[in-house]
Amino acid sequence: MSSTSQRTSESDLLSEEADEPEPEAVDETESVPEEAADSEEVADLPLDHVFEILKNERRRTVLHYLQEHGGTVSLGELAEHVAAVENGTTVAQVTSNERKCVYVGLYQCHLPKMDDMDIVEFNQNRGRISLGPNAVQLYEYLEESDGADRPWPLYYGSLTGAGVLGLAASQLGAAAVGLTPTVVATVALVGIAGVAAAQTLDRRDG
Repeated sequence: MSSTSQRTSESDLLSEEADEPEPEAVDETESVPEEAADSEEVADLPLDHVFEILKNERRRTVLHYLQEHGGTVSLGELAEHVAAVENGTTVAQVTSNERKCVYVGLYQCHLPKMDDMDIVEFNQNRGRISLGPNAVQLYEYLEESDGADRPWPLYYGSLTGAGVLGLAASQLGAAAVGLTPTVVATVALVGIAGVAAAQTLDRRDG
């Protein structure tokens, strides 16, 4: 084969290779399917987190209020409602101190904790709260949790009854062995104060 023919063949080959279509570039930034993105956003909360939130009465009250009202509520109106529930009164009769106490607790502790778990959406700058994507996971346990409240009236009643019996016993001769009315009254008062402190912590801590 002549050199001229060889050069012609090589030129034709290069021309054919240049004419071949380039492979389509793979888009490495292809978006994640919508369903996968949703599953990442709403990951199931561990049960210990669910019960950690629901064991506190104040947080349960917040969830009930948001469920009933829907949409977005202000921190002020939420604090008033919670204060009214905790003090057994109406929103109109809530004092400024009762409202402030609840407001600070919600702002500093409860709402940020619930926001971190995506149970609520809490805008601290604007003071606005709405339900988050994980809230639905708590509502199936919420009603059951409400029924598990401690019977505080029973505790108070039991202490009062024990105090009355102790006083009666002291009058019937038990004072001779050290069960004086003063001792009975002191023990009863300490017990009632302890129950009151435990009830307060149950409402506000967690």
